[in-house]
Amino acid sequence: MPTPWSRRSFVAGAGSAALALGMGAFGAGAALTAPAHAAEGDEVDGLRAKWRDILLGTGVDASVEPFKSKLAALGTTARGYGSAMAPGDASLWPDLPFSGTDSLATNYVRLNTMAQAYLQPGTGLTGDKAFAARIVEGAEHVYTKVFNPATKPYGNGWHWDIGSPIQLADLCVLMYDDLSADQLAKYTASIDHFSPVSRIPDATGANLTDKCRILAVRAIAGKNPEKLAQVGGFLSPLFPYVTSGDGLYVDGSFVQHKYVPYTGSYGAVMLGGLSRLLALLGGTTWEVTDPGVQNILGAIDNAFAPFLYNGLLLDSVNGRSITRRSNGYQGRGHSMLNSVLLMADGASAKDAARWRGMVKGWLTRDAAHSYVDNPSLDVVTLARLKAVVDDTAIPATPEPVAHRLFPSMDRAVHRRRGWAASLSMYSSRIQPYEQLNGENLQGWHTGSGFLQWYLDDGRGDQYAEAFWPTVDRYRLPGTTVTKKRLADGAGGGWGWGLTDKPWVGGTTDGEFAAIGQHLEGVESTLVAKKSWFCLDDSLVCLGAGITATDGQITETVIDNRNLGTAGTNALTIDGRRQPLEQGWSSVHDEVGWAHIEGHGGYVFPGRASLKALREERTGAWKDINTGQPADSYTHRYLTLWADHGTDPTDADYAYILMPGARAADTARRAHEKHWLKVLANTPDQQGIQVPGLRVTAVNFWNPGTLGKLTVDIPASVLIREHRDGTATLCVSDPTQLATSLELTWNRPVRSVISKPSTVTGATTGSTLKLTLTGLGGTAGATQKIKVRLG
Repeated sequence: MPTPWSRRSFVAGAGSAALALGMGAFGAGAALTAPAHAAEGDEVDGLRAKWRDILLGTGVDASVEPFKSKLAALGTTARGYGSAMAPGDASLWPDLPFSGTDSLATNYVRLNTMAQAYLQPGTGLTGDKAFAARIVEGAEHVYTKVFNPATKPYGNGWHWDIGSPIQLADLCVLMYDDLSADQLAKYTASIDHFSPVSRIPDATGANLTDKCRILAVRAIAGKNPEKLAQVGGFLSPLFPYVTSGDGLYVDGSFVQHKYVPYTGSYGAVMLGGLSRLLALLGGTTWEVTDPGVQNILGAIDNAFAPFLYNGLLLDSVNGRSITRRSNGYQGRGHSMLNSVLLMADGASAKDAARWRGMVKGWLTRDAAHSYVDNPSLDVVTLARLKAVVDDTAIPATPEPVAHRLFPSMDRAVHRRRGWAASLSMYSSRIQPYEQLNGENLQGWHTGSGFLQWYLDDGRGDQYAEAFWPTVDRYRLPGTTVTKKRLADGAGGGWGWGLTDKPWVGGTTDGEFAAIGQHLEGVESTLVAKKSWFCLDDSLVCLGAGITATDGQITETVIDNRNLGTAGTNALTIDGRRQPLEQGWSSVHDEVGWAHIEGHGGYVFPGRASLKALREERTGAWKDINTGQPADSYTHRYLTLWADHGTDPTDADYAYILMPGARAADTARRAHEKHWLKVLANTPDQQGIQVPGLRVTAVNFWNPGTLGKLTVDIPASVLIREHRDGTATLCVSDPTQLATSLELTWNRPVRSVISKPSTVTGATTGSTLKLTLTGLGGTAGATQKIKVRLG
């Protein structure tokens, strides 16, 4: 658990010193001093200057790279916006009509970009009063024509309630010295009208953070200390852990829109907004003093870091934002790293050192997508990231070797040396995907056991760049689906798609895991039992009870690798290299193993029938998100799948995924007949033993016995026997419905060394019998028991 939050350390770090951004980011030997805000007038005036510093940074040397180019580019963009402005009755810019359902807030985004160019050094527009007048002209036009209390909102309500108010409040602070008192009064009145204080208590998660930010910045723009005094109280409901609906869960899950895992999107917004609010209010009359803020700080390690891999923010928790080109690979990851560093500026020395080391590790390993080349980074974020990378006193922290299971949002992340895997599922508690506002139109199967894996090879681009518009959305890796064609948005609207299948989750000892999903297809008759056993160099993937009556072929997609724009990676099946031509497809019976050059290997215990396809796929972001560009991309893919036939009954599959393995390693595993024993692969039980790892893992879909294990309710069990004569038993109730569990292990056990409070009975001897009660409050979390073997 992170070191308890120190208010004083936060005041010292997240106030003016934090805004200095660190010496390493600027000119050689530049000594940075904190601005003397207190000398600028009353406390609210000091906060206004402080917020400008948060938005713009301080002490940036515009004569050195990468800031010189970044600031020049900002000036070019801003000058283009200024030149293109053509105020009319229906728009400020011809390409952004006010009647557009998703364009209103973008007007203020552009005006803010212009304001930054006016206030930042080295843009070619710095201090240009004529340009400032142009910005004010634009703000006045938007107010007069549309964003005023006389206008009735239309289209996407977010633009009126959050998007425009948050941008306009920032604009008021940035352009404060160039706006008249009448203009400031009008603009803040509009913010009050469209985002009233009375509606703040209705908001949750990221939306609550945004609304508190609007209130705070609007208050300092309008010099209203009474509104500032309300901010801390409104933030307080954000801090406690939730047990349902929106917010942060004790297991690290973050949910928004009631049923959608959103750590990387709404969660990132919450973290970013909160880090800035704490920096703004720290050390002032309105400082946030609620001790519950510790939960948010703990979430950096518990909720956010698990979904960052070498700077990449994993798709599994990004919701519909995966279909936004402008918010892609770099934008999401680097933005979150910036928020972590903002939090570090005010944390204890121990927490700050750990977080900065993590950030430096992520940035330095992201060789193919350097933060310096990220076009979406503003100067402030660029400076903050560069300061950490350049600081030789900060050691880069390596990726951990660990497993994290998130039962409250049906997600799991498995990390090993050289690779990481992410698993996306859905259940009676979490919906399969979200389609909203014309975004993520074809995300139908992203919760159907979608298994993404990433190599630590300096590229990290398997699911980045143009993966989403070009991949076959009916053949996502790891999923079991029918070929039934689905309409755009099918099963993914607000709160749609929840199944009646609660058995989704698993158990983990923090390194290995047993995970399962009782799958029900999206708007389909398909049902299946899917299990993943996450081990040291591989994942064992089992499927059973695969049944459908859609009148369509049912497939399990073993993998669908993105080979880039010109990839010719070799496919080897049982030692024979396959053709490289695009459009090539084949069927192979009795396959023992397969390998994709530069990616990894696949082993089929007992042998299997395998289909393969090389294809070039062309698509546009607009195909999956109506608000995105229509320009197209072409990528090559190599797909491997098991064909279960039309309307299968109780079909199954079994394969071992070996990320990063060489062909020789894959062949060797295929010939190690005793490496893996599949104990069962049925609709009642799926279980394995790996003798060399001393691991036994079973997903009990129903009460019963398998080998030496018996449970009286559906459960997930993982046992690891250790060389010191002890064993660790991990058990959970993935349905999250049971109150008690009886587990019997027909194995001599001398004593119980440690156990959680849920273990209320333990009998040792020739057989171990455990009684667990009070499971209703565990939310599917793993119960770990350590014993000494007989």
